[in-house]
Amino acid sequence: MTALLYVLAAGAEIAGCFAFWAWLRLDRSPLWAIPGAASLVLFAWLLTRVEADAAGRAYAAYGGVYIAASLLWLWLVEHRAPDRWDLLGAGLCLIGAAVILFGPRGV
Repeated sequence: MTALLYVLAAGAEIAGCFAFWAWLRLDRSPLWAIPGAASLVLFAWLLTRVEADAAGRAYAAYGGVYIAASLLWLWLVEHRAPDRWDLLGAGLCLIGAAVILFGPRGV
């Protein structure tokens, strides 16, 4: 369930941020900010649903998923293929996220 929540949160965050990017960098209507803000609220709500013992740990692990999802957005929405360095970096981040999420914790 955690992985699904992270993927959904990443989609909501990226879509929300892109809406502001479209408005402020691509000269789209300021009305883009409305769904952008709603998407960012959804993102924040989704992250609170993750089972974690501390918010910081949940956010840190989410960071790796966000990076990989951003490169997927780059490819599917912006039609720019990630290069090998993008993919290597995302892979390293996902490994780091897995260590944070699944590493043994002492009492």
